[in-house]
Amino acid sequence: MSGPLARRLAWTPLTALAVATAVFLLLHLVPGDPVAMMLGEGAEAAEAERLRADLGLDRPLVAQYLSYLAGLARGDLGESLHFRRPVAALLGETLPATLELALAAMAAAVAVALPLGLLAASRRGQSADRLARGFALVGVSMPSFWLGPLLILLFSIQLGWLPVSGRGGAASLVLPALTLGLGLAALLTRMVRTSVAEELARPYVTTALAKGLSRREALWRHALPNALIPVVTVLGLQFGSLLTGAILTETIFAWPGLGRLLIQSIRLRDYPLVQGAVLLIAGIYLLVNLATDLLYARLDPRVRLGGEEGA
Repeated sequence: MSGPLARRLAWTPLTALAVATAVFLLLHLVPGDPVAMMLGEGAEAAEAERLRADLGLDRPLVAQYLSYLAGLARGDLGESLHFRRPVAALLGETLPATLELALAAMAAAVAVALPLGLLAASRRGQSADRLARGFALVGVSMPSFWLGPLLILLFSIQLGWLPVSGRGGAASLVLPALTLGLGLAALLTRMVRTSVAEELARPYVTTALAKGLSRREALWRHALPNALIPVVTVLGLQFGSLLTGAILTETIFAWPGLGRLLIQSIRLRDYPLVQGAVLLIAGIYLLVNLATDLLYARLDPRVRLGGEEGA
């Protein structure tokens, strides 16, 4: 295993520990009592103290933190204070829905951005280029909390083509995926246009054209593979953003995923569930970044994880 890869692998658990520590402290220091939320305002003090002791919330903060770290070392994320079920089980039930939504949003973004970016790069300065740049500007500027309800009004209420909310099949995935993927599609369109245009202007493409290749063949066989390298990097980095962006999208469309569960757990001050959800999202984000680095080096042999040759 190369040195740079080993260093990144070594930093992964340290980063996860830092995230767990930050979330633990923030949740325990903000106002709000989970016991009061579970029992209601009319609960007796003795009953509240008994439940607080059962949940371990009467112990010092340091003792709770060390107990949580010990559980993590055993692979135990604890038990949800509100649902009274293992956190790992709750996360396992909701993660597939979030991954499904994130992958569908990424697929939709690539399906829109790749042809639009290629068209804009091959026809720079023309109407197609201006249309692509206009789409990119609108897509980046349009917030999902506005786009989601707008799509619901148009395609669900006015036209009746698609479900309003829930996870009931392929049709129910369309609007959440479009809402989540539009911003990424706009970003990728600009990336593909810029990257392909730069490659088309390089000498090796000019040489290929001089040897008799058509511009279309030079684009697909030579320019596009090299232009996709930075695009792949952005895709990997943006996958973590899709997971965090899914929190709002899942709330809008009542999508039963990890983001919606996280919002519920924050509102309920369910400390173990919030910590487990954030740790899971952070872990996926770190693994995707590492996989992106490996894929980047695979696509371009000139790129080494360590930087200079022989490092």
